[in-house]
Amino acid sequence: MIVFAFYLFAALVIASAAMTVLARNPVHSVLWLIMAFFNAAGLMVLVGAEFLAMLLIVVYVGAVAVLFLFVVMMLNIDFAELRAGFMKNAPLGFAIALILLAELVLGIGAYRAGKLELGTPMGDAAPLLGQSNVESIGAMLYGQYLFLFEVAGIILLVAMVGAIVLTHREQRSSRGHQNIAKQNARRPDEATVNVKPEVGKGVEL
Repeated sequence: MIVFAFYLFAALVIASAAMTVLARNPVHSVLWLIMAFFNAAGLMVLVGAEFLAMLLIVVYVGAVAVLFLFVVMMLNIDFAELRAGFMKNAPLGFAIALILLAELVLGIGAYRAGKLELGTPMGDAAPLLGQSNVESIGAMLYGQYLFLFEVAGIILLVAMVGAIVLTHREQRSSRGHQNIAKQNARRPDEATVNVKPEVGKGVEL
């Protein structure tokens, strides 16, 4: 059953990745990318890395891919110009593809030659006995690396506040601008004014 699930998820990941590149509609490409993320999360669950699976779903699907989808849907894309640009940059794309293929072949050859010895683990990051990966990672983050984790959160908070400050613009008062506070503070007797215009003089505005 596990082997069947692995081959199913792996085949769907490869097919979704291929359709992400080959789809002509950018919206369809983003949807295929989301499907590839979901199947990759299934592979992570099979190998026991449920934390990485949740990261794929929450971060990549819930934030990055959805952001791509909304941006693509809101942009007015000229598909004819897009195809012309593709043909124009095709030689550069093929050159990059060949470089990536050479790196992949080199990496496979290095792996078959023998794995790298990165040193002996100290045992500080050993998983907790009888606990899941999520609990082990949580104990590590909020234990040994608590200070670094808090510093990273503060840096992200400062970056978010800075982005808000840079993009904030004071709203200038213009003609026809409504003062909501003044309207809410108005009393009923100030809302309407009864006048008695003289005959033949009309209404004074």
